[in-house]
Amino acid sequence: MQEVVITYETLFELLQREKDRNDLQKLEPSFFNDTISYIKEKKKILEAKTDSPFANEEIKKTERQLENIYKIIKELYGRREKKIITMAMDRSRTQSNLIDTSVLLKEEKVFFDTLTALLDTYREQILLAVLNERIPFLQGFEYKKQKEEVKLVVKSTKLVRFTGHVPKFVGTELEEYGPFEEEDIANLPIEIADVLINKSKAEEMKEE
Repeated sequence: MQEVVITYETLFELLQREKDRNDLQKLEPSFFNDTISYIKEKKKILEAKTDSPFANEEIKKTERQLENIYKIIKELYGRREKKIITMAMDRSRTQSNLIDTSVLLKEEKVFFDTLTALLDTYREQILLAVLNERIPFLQGFEYKKQKEEVKLVVKSTKLVRFTGHVPKFVGTELEEYGPFEEEDIANLPIEIADVLINKSKAEEMKEE
């Protein structure tokens, strides 16, 4: 795929190509960064102050373009999102490495891996449990990325509301939490939540 300079026309063409083809289409690795730069350039035109009628007309044209650009990006993302979800479902169901992930942007690859891991876990915890005559059992899930592979870690959590300021702190596994302010709500590992509750720094929020 040749390098593509982002313009209003190229965004429209990329969306049209995504709509016309069933498979996920390849984008330049820098697509998101290039698109952000393009939007910033358009916004600079809007920020330019001038009394020239020609400049004002250009500003109005740019405003309309920006509205359409946002619509195009949202639809492009939505169509790619649906295709990635289908790819993850196919990978999880078949456990096949034949699913081509080379067309995924790096950000989309994280989404794909995380979603596949989630589908795998729920299939194991629900479907396989029932097939083996076991009652499905699920807990809260925490995602961790290790060695470029997304792994799913089962972890019990508790929902709490903070009653005052709590500075940033490190958990038992060296993970960072906070800082938190009064009325903030967070889902924390049970052992950490209990410590905060016992110190009157937070209170548990019961699920109705």
